[in-house]
Amino acid sequence: MLNESILTLITFVPALGAAVVFLLPRRGRVIPAFALLVTLVTFVLSLHLPWHYDYAQRGFQFAVNVPWIAHPAIHYHLGIDGLSLWLVLLTTFLGPIGVLVSWRAIEHRTKEFYSLFLLQQTAMIGVFVALDLFLYYAFWELSLVPMAILIAMFGRRRGPRAALKFFVYTFLPSALLLVAILWLYAQTGTFDFVQLQARLASGGFASGALWWVSLAFLVAFAVKVPVFPLHGWLADVIEEAPTAMAMVVAGKLGLYSLFRFNLGLFPAQARELAPLLVAVGVIGLLYGALVALAQTDVRRVVAYAILSNLSFCTIGIFCFSLSGLNGAVYQTINEGLSGGAILVLIAFLYERYGSFDMTQYGGLASRLPMLCTLWVVTTLALVGLPLMNGFVGEFLVLSGSFPVHPGWIAAATIGVILSAAYMLWMAQRIFYGQQSLLVSERPHLDLGLREHLTLWPMAILMIVMGLASPFWMKAIDPAMSSLANHPAATPLAAPATATSMPEPLPQGGAR
Repeated sequence: MLNESILTLITFVPALGAAVVFLLPRRGRVIPAFALLVTLVTFVLSLHLPWHYDYAQRGFQFAVNVPWIAHPAIHYHLGIDGLSLWLVLLTTFLGPIGVLVSWRAIEHRTKEFYSLFLLQQTAMIGVFVALDLFLYYAFWELSLVPMAILIAMFGRRRGPRAALKFFVYTFLPSALLLVAILWLYAQTGTFDFVQLQARLASGGFASGALWWVSLAFLVAFAVKVPVFPLHGWLADVIEEAPTAMAMVVAGKLGLYSLFRFNLGLFPAQARELAPLLVAVGVIGLLYGALVALAQTDVRRVVAYAILSNLSFCTIGIFCFSLSGLNGAVYQTINEGLSGGAILVLIAFLYERYGSFDMTQYGGLASRLPMLCTLWVVTTLALVGLPLMNGFVGEFLVLSGSFPVHPGWIAAATIGVILSAAYMLWMAQRIFYGQQSLLVSERPHLDLGLREHLTLWPMAILMIVMGLASPFWMKAIDPAMSSLANHPAATPLAAPATATSMPEPLPQGGAR
């Protein structure tokens, strides 16, 4: 019985919590404590999914599909597969961490913050589990609203401007997405993803029309990732957003949607654009890394690091090899985890010293040894050190993509070196060298209990995902194999000189 309702519970418990927050008194820590309870309950409920997931079965599991609106034919259709399973778990895992990192940072308008934060949780989970395109679009649009409001309300300097930029960048392409969804319904009479996939695969649609529809999907999702050069909103939003929202603003929703809809519904059109998108991914990787090297604001360093790291996912998606696709999914999870951890560390640093400027720091390692240790662990995960989670994703993407696009992938390896340069340079500037005036004037308070509870689960998971990647891959691999083995992959097959190279096993990065 729980299997039939578990996705509904996971999706809407945060929304119910958001409604209850408005009934609570603004007294002490009542509101954040309740929000923490709601996110913990949601996370515990989500653990049911990997525990009862059938890893030998392909297709969607824990499905619920009931009619919702008769005309047009809209169904309440939810389900997960190996692609969405871990993204739901990641979202619920980051929920309590978002509350803990906001515990002291959000001292005013707490009702508004935590209610919108919980509503954002519902919207994100809904995007990952909705299998009716109308329902999916409702969650997709809902995810924009809390984010934009919170950036405007809690931005540190130019919050309203950053919120407006984020909303314009993401809302306008979403309008095109709605038009494309309505066109599909007009042609097929259904919003159901499974039925649409079968009908589009059977043919009978004008290739030119499908190409434009697929392009509308692609643009909407590429902006949300963001894919270079559609990243204009990213740095301002990461710089201004509350940490709990900056952790989730980029990557997961857009990349998941590329996998699910562009590759799932329009495989032939996606493969036509694949060489261009691989090139754009490599350019974005190198551009983000080089711009990150030129920054002195730690949040802007992380913003361009996110752009660079997410470009690995774009490359892996559009190389269409099984290893590359597996690596792209794994790297999406890694970026949510490791990128979130570095933003949390920056937030704790800011709570102590009130500055994001690297030039004002130095010599912190002797004063904050635990913060320094966890910062270095996160840095090593982000630069792809072997035995850490980042290595697995990068290795699979690069090894899986090289036989198909050797020139571009050779250039992409430079980005790995540059990522080590800017991340290690940032750690060196903040924690080592001569102690700065700002550091010497402030009391040296290392991590407290709340901060340990926030950071250690993330640090442990980074190591576990590096050492035990086959546990995650046993769900991801079946979901990706159907995309990699689609008949439309033939035009992008590797040349004869490269086909003799064996494709790496999905778990190869953990060896």
